[in-house]
Amino acid sequence: MASAPFFNAAGQPAGEAALEDAIFGAKISEALVHQAVVRELANRRQGTHDTKNRSEVRGGGRKPYRQKGTGRARQGSTRAPHWRHGGVVHGPTPRSYEQAMPKKMRRAAMKSALTAKAQDQAVRVLEAINLTEISTKAMARFLNTVGVSGKTMLVLSSRDENTILSARNIPDLSLRFLPGLSTYEVVGAKNLLFTQEAIEQLQKDLAE
Repeated sequence: MASAPFFNAAGQPAGEAALEDAIFGAKISEALVHQAVVRELANRRQGTHDTKNRSEVRGGGRKPYRQKGTGRARQGSTRAPHWRHGGVVHGPTPRSYEQAMPKKMRRAAMKSALTAKAQDQAVRVLEAINLTEISTKAMARFLNTVGVSGKTMLVLSSRDENTILSARNIPDLSLRFLPGLSTYEVVGAKNLLFTQEAIEQLQKDLAE
């Protein structure tokens, strides 16, 4: 069975936490993880980009000069694409970048990402985070005791105001609350910290 280092509320090592093989010992599919990451990034795009074509640009309703006799090429509007201040040809218009992916495939991608992190010994389980007050220094001290550095994601089962406010000014630390875990963020994190409640809830959600 897969396992991860377990730390008590003081941040001290307290043995190993058992992880379900179905979630943290699954078959790794790089193709599925790639598809899930591309989908998540695509779905974040607003798609509000827009350019004006020649029918949308203001002006240009009058023929700039007569058709013949000027020695110049005939022109019907000063808003044609080759004119300065003219419309844009084949420019971007508002669109949706949303991509669909079946739920079973999304879960398989998440399991692959979590398994890869477990194999890299990047997963740690915390008994709890008990901050009696808002203190960035106390949070940083706790993380230092646990022994993590670099890009770290702390996953909680529910929102806790003291933890949120204590963690927001620590570089490379991000907070996530279930069920809002992202495959892209799991892949990008160097360390994954789960509270005991969070790891139990995650395993229950992915097992359904």
